[in-house]
Amino acid sequence: MENNTVNPAPLGLIGFGMTTVLLNIHNAGITSLDTTVMGMGIFVGGLAQVIAGVLEAKKGNSFGLTAFTSYGFFWMSLVAIWVMPKLGLGEAPSKESMGYYLVFWGVFTFGMAIATLKKNTISKIVFFSLAALFFLLAAGDFTGNKTITVIAGIVGLFTGMAAIYDAMGQIINESFGREVLPLG
Repeated sequence: MENNTVNPAPLGLIGFGMTTVLLNIHNAGITSLDTTVMGMGIFVGGLAQVIAGVLEAKKGNSFGLTAFTSYGFFWMSLVAIWVMPKLGLGEAPSKESMGYYLVFWGVFTFGMAIATLKKNTISKIVFFSLAALFFLLAAGDFTGNKTITVIAGIVGLFTGMAAIYDAMGQIINESFGREVLPLG
């Protein structure tokens, strides 16, 4: 029986990539953190990735399910962390608690990066650079060193662009029925 299920990975990758680029434009010191990042975080980085993860589950892809749903909920939780204190629902997080939040995401991401060692080159690049991003952001929070956060922002721009390239490569290659954009 043929599996005619579409490939949900480009949806998840574009949601992750575009939201990551937008947030890291802020982390790199180019823009302020505002509702553009929060809106993207909830709907494009969050909801779109969760949908992609559920579709990956239907295909039997544990990696895709785990990656897209986890990072989708990461984006939703991050926006909640920013918004909840403004709504009177708890205290704003300390730099230390944000550092630990980011460390745990870095550890999880490093584990997911190990799983990409059997996948294409662009997947390895996305996940290993994302792990570095989380650890750099954590270091920036723990130390209060803005330079580390700016460096993290630059790494985040690279990570997000790599994910966008991966999404576009999968879509374009499928559309042309051949490799137009190499994914390695």
